[in-house]
Amino acid sequence: MADAALQGGQFMTTVKAATRARVLDRLRLGDLVFRYLTRGAAIAVLVLLGGVILSLLIGALPAIRKFGFGFLISQKWNPVTDEFGGLPAIYGTLVTSFIAMLIAMPVGLMIAFFLTELCPTWLRRPIGIAIELLAGIPSIIYGIWGLFTFAPFLQHTLQPFLIGTLGNVPGIGALFAGPPFGIGMLTAGLILAIMVLPFVSSISRDVFESVPIVLKEAAYGIGCTTWEVMRHVVLPHARSGVIGGVMLALGRALGETMAVTFVIGNAPSISASLFAPGTTISAVIANEFTEAVSPLYTSSLITLGLILFVISFIVLAAARYLLTRVQRRIG
Repeated sequence: MADAALQGGQFMTTVKAATRARVLDRLRLGDLVFRYLTRGAAIAVLVLLGGVILSLLIGALPAIRKFGFGFLISQKWNPVTDEFGGLPAIYGTLVTSFIAMLIAMPVGLMIAFFLTELCPTWLRRPIGIAIELLAGIPSIIYGIWGLFTFAPFLQHTLQPFLIGTLGNVPGIGALFAGPPFGIGMLTAGLILAIMVLPFVSSISRDVFESVPIVLKEAAYGIGCTTWEVMRHVVLPHARSGVIGGVMLALGRALGETMAVTFVIGNAPSISASLFAPGTTISAVIANEFTEAVSPLYTSSLITLGLILFVISFIVLAAARYLLTRVQRRIG
């Protein structure tokens, strides 16, 4: 009997060990599959990015061989004679994005701080939902609204006011000179500011809410004002998230197409006045790609796309550099 019990115990131990071994093998297999799936997803992103870069380089090669560095500094854009230069589009892209961020960044930060610190509880959710809805509106709707409503409003109100007050000021008067067209660089920048405002405000609100309450209470406890709490406590603690939100909004502003196409005027020229029509890289590609009949014309448009890709890469690299510096400073 004792031998039988001993043998039965050994058998059960063997069964349990085998079962445990099968479970461990299954877990190892699952972990191995998961590891290779995640690695494959990461490699797929790199492959896709490399494919995009390679296709842009191949497509832009004829224009690069033809115009070289002169493509970046030339203002000519004549499909009839196959003379192309990307400077007006590059200039319009940078100027409209700068105007958008100049407005959206401070306004978005103020909205975020109001929602987290000053807004009554019953009002926070409606305002937050309204801001998030702005991000969900299609860009073509912004363009139609900007062309038929916002541009005429600016033409009869803001632009004449700026011309009368700032048009004769030395130094900056050239920016506000000329007739009020309604459409133009300023209008495109204001539309972009409205479009990217939800990105700045929503991300900033989330990072502001992550600031420990004890830090803000301690600042208020020693007599700090609301502005001082914002300046010396909230912003330093949340600067990484704020920089990320601003760079995300800037990336959206650089690549926006339809809304800008409606209101910028689509003129391949450079003017000091913000009221003058202009163009952007995305607008040129959207307007003219279907009309590009010659290989050099198509290659020039692809070159503009490559330039926009490089600009976006520089923006992302600058964002990573700023975040790295902030993290090193924090320690």
